[in-house]
Amino acid sequence: MKSVNPKYANYALCREMLETVEVIRNFKTADLSKPVQSMKKTRKLFLTGEGSSRIFPAKHTINIIQKNNFPLTVYTEGSRQAAELKLNDFTVFGASNSGKTNELISLFKNRPSAGKFALTAFRETPLGDLSEDTFVLSCGKEKAVAATKSVIEQALFYHHLIKAYIGADCDKSLSDLADKAKEVLEMEIEPAMVDIIANSDMIYFAGRNNGVSEEATLKTNEITRKKSAYLEGTYAVHGIEEVMTDREVVLLIDPYKEEEEKFKEVLVDGVGMPVIAIASRDTLFPTIRIPSLCCYDAYLQLLACWNILVEVGMAAGVDLDHPTRARKVGNEFKG
Repeated sequence: MKSVNPKYANYALCREMLETVEVIRNFKTADLSKPVQSMKKTRKLFLTGEGSSRIFPAKHTINIIQKNNFPLTVYTEGSRQAAELKLNDFTVFGASNSGKTNELISLFKNRPSAGKFALTAFRETPLGDLSEDTFVLSCGKEKAVAATKSVIEQALFYHHLIKAYIGADCDKSLSDLADKAKEVLEMEIEPAMVDIIANSDMIYFAGRNNGVSEEATLKTNEITRKKSAYLEGTYAVHGIEEVMTDREVVLLIDPYKEEEEKFKEVLVDGVGMPVIAIASRDTLFPTIRIPSLCCYDAYLQLLACWNILVEVGMAAGVDLDHPTRARKVGNEFKG
């Protein structure tokens, strides 16, 4: 997916994906002292929002905290479910590009918490009016329906928020991440792999519960107009194989080496379906090899999924920018 190729440059979706490289390279945050002070007081963080503004940014953040055993309790749920919880002792962050997401505004209006903060793409929004402080993304407005560069910047924001909380610096890695992001977005996907995915009746994503596979599942619907499902952990080999067919495909993201043989036995040998891996190493399956960068692999895996889905969407002949039913703001606040 190269910007100099009109095949891609004609689509806002592709342009925005490619703009992610410079969003990463130039990423900065405003003063984080208010939310960090609140987090140090509560030692509890709740990340909420809807759709792409929550899935990868929030789940990736939780994964970072759990893997490093940082002294912070973090949860995420959609805004309606969050409204059923007691958040009085939590610092709450709500992410909404428009700042007009109805469910999130309702939560901020009606549920007390120890601190409310907004992450938006615009200033002076209804969500910002309900927050102690608003942090505005620098990536600019997205024209395509599918959120892309904003998702990465939201995740980077939370990543830096956590680093600020523990007193660490992660800016020095951003240049390397930007270079590798460009490599992943511009890498050529083997046409044979694209054909397999484009001709499938169903695309499954299997992998860790860190937001990558789940976000790629959503992007599949918006970009390729194909049905998709996220199979967490070993779900793909724990019963669903009963109804899988050889007309479907599994994209296995960064598989555990210890589980590859079982996936091959159940899905490839048993069902007869293709399995394609996305990883920084060779696997038992046809593999889309991507670079690795300590602490940032999930970003590169998601970008690889974008690249694949663009090629699949183009192979399927769909208009990448204009889904028939999907909307930029799922449920907009009208007050």
